[in-house]
Amino acid sequence: MSYIKPQFKHPRLQVNELGLTHRDYEGALSTLCAGCGHDSITSAVAQACAELSLPPHKIAKLSGIGCSSKAPTYFLNNAHGFNTVHGRMPSVATGANMANRDLIYLGMSGDGDSASIGFGQFAHVVRRRLNMLYMVANNGVYGLTKGQLAATAEQGMKSKSGEASLFTDIDLCVSALQFGATFVARSFSGDKSQLVPLIKAAISHKGFAFIDIISPCVTFNNNPDSNRSYDYVHDHITTAAVADFVPVKQEIRCENGQSDSEDICLHDGSILRLSRIDADYDAHDRIKAMTKIEQLKSEGKILTGLMYIDPEADDYHEINGTSDAPLNSLKQETLCPGSHVLKTINESFR
Repeated sequence: MSYIKPQFKHPRLQVNELGLTHRDYEGALSTLCAGCGHDSITSAVAQACAELSLPPHKIAKLSGIGCSSKAPTYFLNNAHGFNTVHGRMPSVATGANMANRDLIYLGMSGDGDSASIGFGQFAHVVRRRLNMLYMVANNGVYGLTKGQLAATAEQGMKSKSGEASLFTDIDLCVSALQFGATFVARSFSGDKSQLVPLIKAAISHKGFAFIDIISPCVTFNNNPDSNRSYDYVHDHITTAAVADFVPVKQEIRCENGQSDSEDICLHDGSILRLSRIDADYDAHDRIKAMTKIEQLKSEGKILTGLMYIDPEADDYHEINGTSDAPLNSLKQETLCPGSHVLKTINESFR
């Protein structure tokens, strides 16, 4: 019965402000390959939500198709969930957000789901500034269909089978910056100390937050010729800005010893503390962020950390002046006020 997840909880597990433990934010037992980086991502999401003391029933998790899109099954059992068709998660997330703006939306996607069949959907959900966290578990291959190279695989990268990528890659962080994302970060599934604060900050950010998470495929893309392997990523990471999330009620001091730091107040009152590795790096400059990514890529390096944030960002509801009340809470007479109201509206155009 190894497929059944044990329900045992240690009686002295730490509880958050809601009286919940980390176990209350977990999901089903993972069926992904042993050692898959996606499992580290699910653990980071569960930890971030537990530390933020988020009520699981106030969260909606959405995904498309692929190994990455299976991941939401493995975190937040008591959250709302919707596993959509391939590449169409942004449309469903948009519809759900329109119906109930009070939920916290977590989108989980992959390199095929977002950079190939769903690239058009990805572009439009970014530019519309939907208030959500959009995560991509990026391994450069289609693991669910036996390791074909994805659109995020850099030119010349070889898969386990020896197939080499012939085309220029799509860098989803650069694309998100171009499309207007107001929070853009990249991390590594094997670096939880970096990933968890980024997830917490992204959830607290109002507007579209995007995190590209390099998550090596242990079965099809963890070979020496791949720049998505654990060893390559570990040896070639360069961090732009270290993010240390500071909850409103408890200050956490950054422990990396960097004196060049800045505090950014997020919309919920929480503080995002940035400590720069590169003294010239500016996390408020969209153009410089894109330039830095491309510059390091030309040197065979991968930029991680918080690349860009707009603390004054607005979201879809502000831009469009939608109802402050979630649509699912409006009564029939408000949604369909009758012919006399329609007549008044028509008269206003005459």
